Amino acid sequence: MDLTTFLIQCLNALQYGLLLFLVASGLTLIFGIMGVINLAHGSFYMIGAYMAYALSPVIEATLGGGFFLTLLIGLALAVLLGYLLEWAFYSYLYNRDHLQQVLMTYGLILVFEELRSLLVGDDVHGVQIPDFLSGSIPLGEVMSYPVYRLFVSAMCLVLVVGLFYIFNRTRLGMMIRAGASNREMIQSLGIDINFLYRVVFAAGFALAAFAGMVAAPVSSVYPGMGNEVLIICFVVVVIGGIGSIQGALVAALLIGFIDTFGKVLLPEAAGVLVYLAMAVILLWKPNGLFKAA
Repeated sequence: MDLTTFLIQCLNALQYGLLLFLVASGLTLIFGIMGVINLAHGSFYMIGAYMAYALSPVIEATLGGGFFLTLLIGLALAVLLGYLLEWAFYSYLYNRDHLQQVLMTYGLILVFEELRSLLVGDDVHGVQIPDFLSGSIPLGEVMSYPVYRLFVSAMCLVLVVGLFYIFNRTRLGMMIRAGASNREMIQSLGIDINFLYRVVFAAGFALAAFAGMVAAPVSSVYPGMGNEVLIICFVVVVIGGIGSIQGALVAALLIGFIDTFGKVLLPEAAGVLVYLAMAVILLWKPNGLFKAA
């Protein structure tokens, strides 16, 4: 592997890892802080991708807007939908056992898939890359790298920095971390834990949906895409440590590099390497790489 190919694969691994983090960060917050095993989290990623596909032509025709306006409106809709879902369904799961949580959230997967089939059909769809991001940057004499992939990585990095700032430096982040440690105590201090949980859930939904929106032009939009990302995101959460944002970032980047370079160097074993890495890490640290903040 020459230096140019290595650099391109590193950029691919970074982009994949950052997208995984956006999805997995919401999952680890919901799982670690709210105590809910959310099998439907991958569907949030799918919903974001289909929103990018469905909203883009509508916004272009009615508002004359483009890609960024689609992202902004889609993100606002994702926050609203996440808030409503927590109020209507997930708020009843906090005091239920894990089996009931699994059954409810698996049922939501079926509902989301059926709604998707009724609304947009079962075909594979594409989302057009904006013209100003459709070019490539030359790397070496014969190879180049798409500008849009660099844009996706940059957007993810901005969100990563913003998420860490909110979680570690703001009053809201302090309340979230306190709620994860001792729910009864922060309730006794007058904090509305139900509203806090809805904010956390809406944020987790929005992060997953945003990842789906920005990934749609690269990966296309197709039925069952949420189920694929759900499995790998649970791997990220387990490796990083349940409830740990820092752990989710490290684990997502690790999985991104293992998966990307595994497909290049050991294609016949690429599907096993991620799970082998998880097994090795859990033998070393059974609770994951980091503890919840």
